Amino acid sequence: MINSLQYRFTDHTADFGIQAFGKTPEQLFENAAFAISDLITDTAILQGMHSKSISITGDDWEDLMVNWLREILYLWNGMGMLVKQASVKEVTEFRLKADITYDLYDRDRHEIKNEIKAVTYHQLEVKQNQDGWFAGFILDV
Repeated sequence: MINSLQYRFTDHTADFGIQAFGKTPEQLFENAAFAISDLITDTAILQGMHSKSISITGDDWEDLMVNWLREILYLWNGMGMLVKQASVKEVTEFRLKADITYDLYDRDRHEIKNEIKAVTYHQLEVKQNQDGWFAGFILDV
């Protein structure tokens, strides 16, 4: 049973494997975004001073997950935004709408724990099971 488990890291040579969980698809996508953010920095010190709305599309659940996680990663790598929290407002197999809160990177306040190069399709899965929703994905570091 999933209960309060949001995500866990799995062993994968030279990369990070993540398994995310949620009772609903919304919660699954929120927890997957949190896992990446928490891998990048200590999310506990983020204040979420800024907010932004995001809309993502995909060809199926797996493609949508990769596009979502790539957007979260782009916000950090391309824009210097450290995501504190994602609140998914709407999600279907082909579209996701969410609001995020974030801090702009400040090297005096934020420690970067890991640099993530990319979200991959390798061993990607998104599925519903008896406990809720599950996603497994690999991050290139």
